[in-house]
Amino acid sequence: MSLPPILTTTEQIAEFATELEKYPVIAVDLEADSMHNYQEKVCLLQFSTPEQTLLIDPLLGADLASLKPVLANPKIRKIFHAADYDIRCLSRDFDIEINGLFDTMISSQFLGEARFGLADVLRKYFSVELDKQYQRADWSKRPLSEPMVRYAAADTTHLHDLVEILEGQLIEKGRLEWVKEEFTLMEQVRFTVNDGPLFLRFKGAGTLDCRQLAILEQLLQWRDVEAQRQDRPLYKVIGNKELLEIARQEPKGLEQISGISPRLLDRYGKKMMPAIQTALELPDTELPIYPRGERRLKDPQIEKRMNSLKDWRKNVAVELQLDPGVLINNALLEELARKQPCSEQDLAGIDLLKNWQRQVLGEGILRILN
Repeated sequence: MSLPPILTTTEQIAEFATELEKYPVIAVDLEADSMHNYQEKVCLLQFSTPEQTLLIDPLLGADLASLKPVLANPKIRKIFHAADYDIRCLSRDFDIEINGLFDTMISSQFLGEARFGLADVLRKYFSVELDKQYQRADWSKRPLSEPMVRYAAADTTHLHDLVEILEGQLIEKGRLEWVKEEFTLMEQVRFTVNDGPLFLRFKGAGTLDCRQLAILEQLLQWRDVEAQRQDRPLYKVIGNKELLEIARQEPKGLEQISGISPRLLDRYGKKMMPAIQTALELPDTELPIYPRGERRLKDPQIEKRMNSLKDWRKNVAVELQLDPGVLINNALLEELARKQPCSEQDLAGIDLLKNWQRQVLGEGILRILN
């Protein structure tokens, strides 16, 4: 089997974009380098029409603007598997938006598949085996090896046939409108710009006191600069677990740092100490405070309603052969337990409740809450 062509110039991509407009359905995927570089970027795009598969290499400076109209056209279906990350990356790197989405992973979840990764569904329906070693490959390296090119092409080659199977099953189960609403919501996802201290996005920061929090923030700032200098992901400099442990110890010298591998301590210990010292010398009045949301008093009635909703969800999930979290998540159950809607009109005021959930689950929700 011959290798798919790889487009590298603005002219080639513009010509291909014009050709794409002829098709009612195209399959799309991308590869990025988040496992290998400080600032992740899209390194490769894969497209499959019903007739061919080809790749686009954006790293040589080609302009991808010609793809914007076709990818934004809702009349042309775009098949992705697990579109969330891809849609965010396309918007961030190329200002490309996706309309007309059909996500085969979401579809698999709503069909009750326990294993819904691309490798799993391709194995189930087509006996195709994807080589998982390339999932963590460095897609920013050039030239791409022949096995990597074949792996990338396989990600979209079978999606057209997969959609036919999944869409038929969704129609049979009466769930096609459910996933269409999910697809519309997915089209709107974007990466958000996070402002403020880095510890606000750090799991475990809320367990630290103010001085420890200052140490953690200084260490996070240091790691960010170091990762940028090395052009490596943050975790490849030093992991979150290690930084949290150092912050808890409030060390005044290298000899006081324990629980960290000798290799890490030898490599970064002296570099981290100035950051730690800066935090230790901060006046009490300048120490950061972890923001606490308004603590809600435990309400036995709300807890009772929440437990009843969970029991009801479990039974409905079994009946529909769906994962309970796909059916309705805990955050939404909690909002329902607190607001205790009494009518369909009240349900319409629950923002997190999707239309398909209101139609399919609304009667049961009202019955349990009242």
